[in-house]
Amino acid sequence: MAISKKSTSIQQFEPDEQEPTSVAGLVLENRLGYALRRAQLAVFKHFNEAMQEYEIRPAQFSSLVVIEGYPGITQTTLAKVLDIDPPRIVSLINNLEERGLALRVRCKRDKRSHGIFLSKKGEALTEQLKELAEQSDINATQSLSDIERRQLLSLLVKIYAQETSEE
Repeated sequence: MAISKKSTSIQQFEPDEQEPTSVAGLVLENRLGYALRRAQLAVFKHFNEAMQEYEIRPAQFSSLVVIEGYPGITQTTLAKVLDIDPPRIVSLINNLEERGLALRVRCKRDKRSHGIFLSKKGEALTEQLKELAEQSDINATQSLSDIERRQLLSLLVKIYAQETSEE
């Protein structure tokens, strides 16, 4: 059986030519996953710059906000809510505890479980960080109008909410 080669238009890059600076004209330009990843990189760049002074990473911020919203949440539930591997959540909570931002308290109902709470320092910092995160989002999406920003957020939530409901 003969194998036929499909003709593809491969653009050969010559070293003396100007290097490519975008994916314009390539299939990536029309792929949702690629666009989401590039947008995530841009948003995280702004977020990391805003949080640099506090040495807070996105997963830590998310954890602080969820703990604030659900005081006494267990590590297992926090890991599920944020879709973080359980071993990684342990290290994340250990870090928050070491920094004096959160604490584990043994649950009265189930002595084997610990609820996670924000410390006073954690509560105060979380309030500051939420304001910084909001401004970071605005800065990262400054090319969008308020309506477009809300629409984008709504569409993204629709995508990941569908994934969450199927589990």
